[in-house]
Order: sequence, then C-alpha cells, then structure tokens
Amino acid sequence: MADYIKIKNNQRIGTGEIPVLGYDAFLEANTGLLEDKYCHCVNYFAWPVNGRLQLFCCIADDTTGHILVSSSMADAGTTYPSFTARNFAFHAFEREIHEKTGMSYTDHPWLKLLRYSHDRFDPSESIGHYPFYKIESEELHEVGVGPIHAGVIEPGHFRFICSGEQILHLEIQLGFQHRGIENLFLRYKSPLQLAILAEGIAGDTVVGHTTAFTGVWESLCGFDAPEDILHARTIASELERIAIHTGDLSAICTDIAYQLGSSVFGRLRTPVINTFQKWCGNRLAKSLIRAGGNPYPVTPELTEAINQLFDAYEPDMNEMYQRMKSLPSALARLERTGTVTQQQAEQIGAVGQAARTSGLMRDIRWTHPYLIYGGIPHQPIIKHHGDVYSRTQIRKQEINQSIKYIRRMLQDIPKHSQPEPMQSPAPGSFVLSLTEGWRGEICHCAITDTAGNLALYKIKDPSVHNWMALALAVRNNDISDFPICNKSFNLSYCGHDL
Repeated sequence: MADYIKIKNNQRIGTGEIPVLGYDAFLEANTGLLEDKYCHCVNYFAWPVNGRLQLFCCIADDTTGHILVSSSMADAGTTYPSFTARNFAFHAFEREIHEKTGMSYTDHPWLKLLRYSHDRFDPSESIGHYPFYKIESEELHEVGVGPIHAGVIEPGHFRFICSGEQILHLEIQLGFQHRGIENLFLRYKSPLQLAILAEGIAGDTVVGHTTAFTGVWESLCGFDAPEDILHARTIASELERIAIHTGDLSAICTDIAYQLGSSVFGRLRTPVINTFQKWCGNRLAKSLIRAGGNPYPVTPELTEAINQLFDAYEPDMNEMYQRMKSLPSALARLERTGTVTQQQAEQIGAVGQAARTSGLMRDIRWTHPYLIYGGIPHQPIIKHHGDVYSRTQIRKQEINQSIKYIRRMLQDIPKHSQPEPMQSPAPGSFVLSLTEGWRGEICHCAITDTAGNLALYKIKDPSVHNWMALALAVRNNDISDFPICNKSFNLSYCGHDL
C-alpha cells in the first residue's frame, strides 16, 4: 500500500481511497516528506470514528502541485510519539488534536491548548491558568499586554520576558473569541447559510475564505464553475489583496509616526473598498461569492469603474510609497527590525507573505493554482531579508502586480452564464481546497457521511502558521518595536480562534 494518495487542489475523492497506515508508518511518512523544503503541512486533524480517532495529514508538494493525503487510526487514551518533536511545523496541529480529543504525546515540546474551545476534551483546563514559559532571574522582568487592546483590534494576550528594553522571549496566548465555527458548518445545511458562515471566519478575508468554501462545496456537488464565475472570483481576490495591503501600509506608517503616509494610504484604501460596494453592495465583499453561481457579474459599468479607480489610485500610491522610502527616519524604523530568517520560516512552516519575505517560495496561486490562476503567468514576489521593511515592500509590489492582473482580466470578461441547479454533496467524500488569501494560504477541508451531509469541516487560516513568526521576529528587538513588528504581519485573531 502507498503511504499516501496524491490529489489536486479541489479534487473530490472517496474517504475509502485514503490509505490508513499504522501510526509509526504514518509518522515516518509525513515527517519524512517535510525533510524536503518544498513540502509543507497544510492541515492535520483528527476525526472521531466509532470510538477511535482517524488522523488525516495533508502535505502540499509545491513542486508537483499535489497534496499528499494519508491517515491513521489512534486511541485517545494512548500516548504516541509526536510529529512536532521531529518537525516543529506540526506543533499547532498536534496542540489542537490534544485539545479536542485528549490525545497525548510522549515527546511534544510545547503541548499547551491552542484555543480553549468550548468543546475541549478537558473542561477543567482554563485559559486563566495558561502555562506561560518562565525564566527565573532577578535581572529579567515580564510585560503582559492584552487581551483587551487599546486600539480597535481583536483580543489576544502577549507575555514578554525582557532584559531592560530588550525582548528575550514572547509567548502569544489566543483563544479569547472561539466561536465554534467549524461545528456550525455541520449544523447548517444550505449553501447560502454556509457561505455566510465562511464570510465570518475572518472579516478582512471574506473573499479568500468564501472562495475556499465554494471550492469545497462545488467539488462535493460535482459542479464545474463556468469561466465567468472563475474570472469574477479571481478579480475579487486580487481586489481584496489591494484593499488590505493598502490599509496595512497606512497602519505601518501610523506605527512609525509618519502621519502623511498614514493619512494618504488610508485615504487610498477607501475607494478600493467602495468599489466592492458598487459591485455587490458591501464594502467587505460580503454576498459577492456564492456556490453554484455569480449573483454579481462583472458588467461593462463595473469594468469602467475599476479602471477609473486604478487610473487615480496607482500614481498616488506609487508616489506616496516613494516619499516614504526616501525618508531615512522611516527606513531606520523598518530596516533590520523584526527579522525572521529563512531557516526559522521553514522550521515553523510559515506561509503567505510572511514566508515570501524570508525567501520561501510559498504561494498557492503558483504552486496549486485554482480559479483562473493557472492561466495567468503569475510569478510570486520574493524577498530575502525577512524584516519589517521586506514585509512593507512586498505589499507595495503585490498591489502593483494585482492591478496588472485585474486590468488584464477586465479586457476579456466571459459572457455571463445562467445559474444551474447543483446536485447534493456526494456521500463518503473528502475534498481539500486551498486559496492564497492576501495574508497567505487558506485551507478548507470537508468529509461527508454516507448520506452526503457534512461530517467534518476543518478550516485553517494562515495565521495558525504565522503567529509563531511574530514571536520569533521580536526576539532581541526593543519592546518599543513590537507594534510595528505586529502590524507588519497583521495576523488574524478570529481566523486563528475560529
């Protein structure tokens, strides 16, 4: 028997086609795959089956475009050797499995609950007694920040261990807004209800998560989306990237007290999100993406509006960016601040722009294309210094790249197709959908039961990988640089907490 089955992005297979290995072989196979730096884990989770646990591990091979899926049966009451002891990139997945099922490990180096979800295996575990890492020394002190934040962002607790102003260690404790959203996917049945749930996973990534959901649902239903739907979703994906990157440039300028950049980039974000409102009636693109159809086609009027938007936006954005990068005082705050090395990014399994700024070629649009990305000569933008400045540069360059892609797509919009009825989801099936949100790799995975109902729905936001990158980035920096480091990643709290 092969160690895994090879599937493509959004490909439906029967659950019975997935190899079931003995645990030792399962561990050897998957940790062995990650010895190749062009492979990384996109999801690893447990599914309760007849009183036991079926573990599913999904490894993306970025050189072939395959996803390698394998499984193993385990018992919650038995202790197993951990994947994490061999490769730290598995740490969050095994922490979640432990939290949900009580499964224990002999050698997991960081076995703490990930989210303190409502349905955790051991309800006596309390977020108020989170076991923070400690260093006992009279020369060191701790600084706690949050979970209530002074700004208008979401809750999270940051515990610093400092020597004077220098950060030696940061531990990030999340889980304050767990909503049980994966369980809600099992409760609701209609595609509309499920799409609305997907829109609420992370409010700044509506298009990214909803596109991943529609990829899963349409594959389960055997629906091949016509070209006009794929075009519209691709345009929406790149427009969302432009909007959030622009807002992030504004926020980065705010955190280095560069008021002109903060104001101008903030002003430039507004017409971008207003374009979504013209398109679908919502500035966050809610209601735009729906399974099986395209409720808001790309009309000639919308095409003209988007082109006019870019005609006014792009020169101002480029000029503002040039002004910012010409200021020594701005560069002094950005360059060599909050560095994540390529080796560190590989070790933690970083994805998205956080990986690309450290020299890792991780971009689902290029490695596992979906929508119409396979027909776009997309070339990921890669930086190598891994600092705040790299994460600033990549935003500006990806904005220019996305504008180029959208302008090209607007020149050849396919004819609007009529909605077609969808079949019900196929029973006993497994589908995994990957999209490249503006923040990075999004993974939705579903399993159906013998009646075709959703029996499991797993969601992974790129933040699950990348919060550890922030913890590493701030080491040996002054604590006053934490805000700019944090903003340069702009990770999701609710996308992590689910």
